[in-house]
This record gives sequence, C-alpha cells and structure tokens, in this order.
Amino acid sequence: MALDIREQFPLAPLSTLGVGGPARYYARVTTEDGVREAVAWARARDLPLFVLGGGSNVVLSDAGHPGLVLHLATRGIETHTTGGVVEVRAEAGEPWDDFVAAAVAKEWAGVECLSGIPGLVGATPIQNVGAYGQEVAETIATVDVLDLHTGRVEQFVNAECGFAYRDSRFKSADKGRFIVLRVTYALRPGGPPAARYAELARHLEERGLGTPSLAQVRETVIGLRRRKSMVLDPADPNARSVGSFFTNPIVPTAVADDLESALRREGTLAEGEHPPRFPAGDGRVKLSAAWLIERAGLTKGYQRGNVGLSSRHTLAIVNRGGAAASEVVALAREVRARVHDRFGVTLVPEPVFVGVSMD
Repeated sequence: MALDIREQFPLAPLSTLGVGGPARYYARVTTEDGVREAVAWARARDLPLFVLGGGSNVVLSDAGHPGLVLHLATRGIETHTTGGVVEVRAEAGEPWDDFVAAAVAKEWAGVECLSGIPGLVGATPIQNVGAYGQEVAETIATVDVLDLHTGRVEQFVNAECGFAYRDSRFKSADKGRFIVLRVTYALRPGGPPAARYAELARHLEERGLGTPSLAQVRETVIGLRRRKSMVLDPADPNARSVGSFFTNPIVPTAVADDLESALRREGTLAEGEHPPRFPAGDGRVKLSAAWLIERAGLTKGYQRGNVGLSSRHTLAIVNRGGAAASEVVALAREVRARVHDRFGVTLVPEPVFVGVSMD
C-alpha cells in the first residue's frame, strides 16, 4: 500500500493540548511495512522525522514540523498463556485505556491503576507510564522496536529497557533512535489489584471496598482522575492539557529534610504538617510537585493569557482557548522558576517538546 503523504497538515487537532502549527508532510500508517516505508521516504529526502501517537504528551511548536510526521495507527492484540501468566502483545497504535479496560474485564491484573490515561500503547514504555502506585515497567515483558540506525527490528526484554521513574532508554539514553512497534505485557489472571497508593487505598476504604476487584479499582482510579480533570472530556474546561506537566522531583533525603527545616523555621508549616514525601530508594525521596507549586504561590486556576493552571490540579497547564505553544512554554518556565526560587528544587517537564524548548 502506497504512502498517503499530506502536505501542510494541521497538527493541533491531534494533540490533547490543542497547540502547534502544521506538519510540512504527514503520513498516517497502519502497518509495520508502512512505518518502514515512511522512514525510508523521509530519509530519501533528508527530512527530520517525528513519530506521533495519541498526542496526549506532546507540546508542538507554533511553527509546526519541518519534516515528516509519522502518525502511528497500527492495531492488533494477541494473547498467549504460559506459566500462569497471560502475555498480551499489543501493537503500538492500540489505545491504551481500551487495552486496560479489556485486561480488567478479563480479570488480568497488572495495569488496573493505569486506567483513564490517554494515549497509545507505544508510548507506555517510552515514558514508563505510571499512576497510583503502578508502572508499566512492572508488567512489560518485551518491547519490539525499529532501530533507525540499522533499519532492523529488535526486541528488548524488560531489563534492557532502562526503566526508571517516568523514564526509559527510549526517552533518554537512546532518544530518537527507536520507533516502538509493539509491546508485550505479562499480566496475572485472577491476580489481586494493586491498591498500595495511599490516596487510592483511602478512597477504596471510604467506599467500603476492603478487598476490591480489578473493576472496582479501575472505577475508583477513573473517578479520582476525573476529579482532577485528568481524563479526556470535551465538556471539561480543564481538559485541554497534557495531564501532569511536571514529574515529582526526586531528591536526597537530606535535601528534603533541609527544606522542611527551613519551612518550619519560617513558620509556614502548620502544626503537625509535613511536606509530602515518598520513599524513592538509595537514600532519596520523591516530593510532590503539586505541593511545591502551590507553596510557591501558584494556585489552581492561575491564568496567564490564553493558558493557565487547571482549576482542579496545579500540575496541569491548560489551553483556555486559542493558546499558542509559546504561551504554554512561558507559563511552564514561570512555574519552574517560581518553585526553584522558593525551594531550590528544579522541576522536570513530562511532555515531549517538538520544535520548542524549556531552556
């Protein structure tokens, strides 16, 4: 099947944030052969290549993309049971939440806390998608990729993917080298749900669900995300975002202790109050980016031009209508600067920037 190349194709409608100029060239591909053909087409013309998935974690430049945007839309799921585990192989273009819903419906445990997250399967190993105490790194068995350096399809097992908190070799060490083609997850038939995240556990307890089912955990997670405008809902004025714009910073325990001591000396902590922190291993703790943002003086609903912070969650930067990518980046820089000036902690953005930079 020949590539259908479009010129000056609008990208903003393909992004949940709703910003960005057009692609000089655009191709939607539905097969692995189509991916290869698109890569070859761009190379033959010495054009930069950008792979677009669900558009839920990307900030696109107002100038658009000067090369070829390869819109990945491959579909297909296969399952194989071995040793009490169901291996589910999903093509990169499969919608992630549909995948989670299907796993929960079949009572396969391992991804239930990742419900309601927009985007496609192919993005999950890149970002090591996680929420409510669960990460895809816990269940990913293998990742099939096209190596743009060699032109070969390679398969990496979990230990070769370099997974870390919201990170992987595909996002950091080998950024831009691989196109994720498919992912295999090892799920547990009849396994118990993961309900170890404090907020999730508390809401389950409030619902009288001491031993919840996978479906009840999924329902609760989606409810929590909806309250924070972290699910796609066209009727929600906070919905045009990339979700959490910053990761929760991981710092040495001593740094967190010093931060708390300084705040206590200032008298800015209430009696018995402690800045939220969570163990991160190796003498480090994870701080709450949302708490830091709010304590830096930026409140929910803060607005600057056509962009603002969500009225429900300070971690989300929202397009209030007619926003430019430059406005999004300007507000993100302001948030980062305010937090750094107040606490000496540098927030790291989560989304992929295309043609724009936080620097």
